[in-house]
Amino acid sequence: MSFDGSFIHSMKQELADLLQTGRVSRINQPYSNELILTIRAHGKNHQLLLSANPTYARVQVTKIPYVNPAVPTNFAMIMRKHLNGAILTEVNQLENDRVLHFGFTGRNELGDQTKLNLIVEIMARHSNIVLVNQPDNKIIDAIKHVGSDVNRYRLLLPGATYINPPKQNLQNPFTKTSFDDVKQLIKDYPNVDVLAGSLQKTLQGLGKDTASALANTLHKNTEVEKNFESFFTKFNAAVPTLSHIGNNKINFTAFPYPDTDKNDHYASLSELLDAYFATRAQRDRVREQGAVLIQVVKKQLKKNRTKLKRLKHDLQETENADEYRIKGEILTTYLNKVDRGMTSIELPNYYENNAPLKIKLSNQQSPSENAQKYFKRYQKLKSAVKFLDEQISLTQEEIDYFENIQSQIELAKPEDLVDIRYELEQGHYLRDHEQHKKKKNKRQKINKPEKFVSTDGTEILVGKNNLQNERLTMHTADKRETWLHTKNIPGSHVIIRSFDPSQTTIDEAANLAAYFSKAHDSSKVPVDYTKVKNVRKPNGTKPGYVIYDNQQTLLVTPDEKLINKLSQTTK
Repeated sequence: MSFDGSFIHSMKQELADLLQTGRVSRINQPYSNELILTIRAHGKNHQLLLSANPTYARVQVTKIPYVNPAVPTNFAMIMRKHLNGAILTEVNQLENDRVLHFGFTGRNELGDQTKLNLIVEIMARHSNIVLVNQPDNKIIDAIKHVGSDVNRYRLLLPGATYINPPKQNLQNPFTKTSFDDVKQLIKDYPNVDVLAGSLQKTLQGLGKDTASALANTLHKNTEVEKNFESFFTKFNAAVPTLSHIGNNKINFTAFPYPDTDKNDHYASLSELLDAYFATRAQRDRVREQGAVLIQVVKKQLKKNRTKLKRLKHDLQETENADEYRIKGEILTTYLNKVDRGMTSIELPNYYENNAPLKIKLSNQQSPSENAQKYFKRYQKLKSAVKFLDEQISLTQEEIDYFENIQSQIELAKPEDLVDIRYELEQGHYLRDHEQHKKKKNKRQKINKPEKFVSTDGTEILVGKNNLQNERLTMHTADKRETWLHTKNIPGSHVIIRSFDPSQTTIDEAANLAAYFSKAHDSSKVPVDYTKVKNVRKPNGTKPGYVIYDNQQTLLVTPDEKLINKLSQTTK
C-alpha cells in the first residue's frame, strides 16, 4: 500500500486524459491539509482532490462529498484569486518522484495572461501543495509554510524561489535502457526480500510493495530485460486493483501484483482510491476536527468511572449495617451489665445461639448513649444505601451516555460532529464557542439522518447522533413505520419508511443498526425492532434515550459491503 512514484506515473496519465484542457470552476479547502478543485472538462464536473495529509497524502478525482467550512481559509482565498477560471494545460511528474505538477493558464486582475504551476509533493509528513508563478518560479503560497528554522535547503514561503525536493541518486525505471546493474543485483541477492530492498536503493519511485512485486517478477526466469520492461509497461495501462494480503490487510495497486488474491478491480485509479481511503481518511478527519469532543468525552468517562468505583466501594461498606443494629439491640437488652467508663464488653448474641459478641464502648458516654450510637450508625448506613443506589444508577447512565457519544464519534462523518458538539454544549459539558454565543437564542438546525435504500427499493433512515436519533424517531417517523435499535448496546435509531416492510428490508435495516452501533466490529449482534408507536421517551431523559416494548429480536453480523451497497443505491 503505497502512493509511490510508479503509482503516480499511472495516476498522472489518468488525470491528464480526464482533466487536461478543463477549466477551474470552484476551489474549496474543506480540511486543513486538503484542497479540492472542481474542474469542468469534456462536459463534466470533476472534483480533483489534492491532499497533503501526513498519513493519506494523494492526488485523485473523488466522488466522496465534503462539507465546506463557513469561512474559507487564507490559502483557499489565494487559490481562488489566482486559479478561478484558469485552464489546466498540462499534468507532469518530476521524473518518477512523488511530485506532480499541474500547469495552468489564467488571467490576472488586469486581464494579462498568467502561467501558474500547482505542485503537489507527496512525501508523508513533509507533503505539501505549492502554487508557483511559472515565469520567475516564485512561490505564491503553500498549504504548509516551511521556514529556514525547519529546512535550510528550501523555503516554502510566499515570495521564495521554488526549489525541487533534493534529488536522490536513483534511476528512473521508465527511461532505463541498460540492465547490467539489475542482473548483477539478481545474482548478488537471490533472496526476493533482500533483492526488493536493493532495488529500492537503485530505482526511483518504488514503494516497498512495488519493489517486492518487481523482485518476484525478475525471479520468474532469466529474461531480466523483458521481465523488467513488461512490469513497468503495465503502469501505462493500469488495471486498478484492490488486493487482499495477509493478516486481513488490503492493498491498492495500479495492476494485480504477484502473490495477491481476492483481487477487486475498479474502473479507474480514482475510484480505487475512493474505495480504499473513504473510511480511513474520514476517520482521520473526524479525529482531527473532533479532537476537542473526543477529549471531553474521555474526560467525562474517566471521571464517572472513578466515581462509580468509589460509590460501589461505599455501598459495599454499608453491607455491615445490620451489625450495628444487632450491637445496639444487645446493648439495650443488657444495659444493666454495662457500666459507665467501660471501653468494651462481651455479651451473648441471641441472634447467634448466644455466642459471645465483643462490643466496643466509649468511656465518655453512658450505657444508653453507647446503644443509641450504634442505632444512629445503623440508620445512617441504611439511608446511605438508598442514596448510593440512586447515585450508582445515575453515574452508570452518564457512562452509558458518553460511551454512546464515543461510538457516535467513531462512526461519524465530519459534518455529523456539528450536532454532537451542539448536544454537548446544550448539556453544559462543553463551553460554547464564540460563534455559538452569538446565536444562543437561535435554535441550531440539526443535520438530516443518513439515507439508505434497501434492495427492494424501501427507504431506510439512520440517525448518526443523539439529536438526529430523537428528531428521527419522535418527530419524523410515522407511528406505523418500523423502528430498529441494537439491544442494550449504544447505537443509531433506524427507521424503515414502510408500514409493511419485507423481511429482506428488515434484515438489511438490522444490519445498518448493528453497523452504526458500538458493536459494529462484533458478530451476531442482537437488534430489536418494533413499530414506532411502541417507542416512548421518558420525561427528563437525555437526547436520544427511549424505551420500547412489543419488540422482536434479530441476530446479525454487520456487513460493510452491504452497507456500501445500500448507500450506493441512494446516489
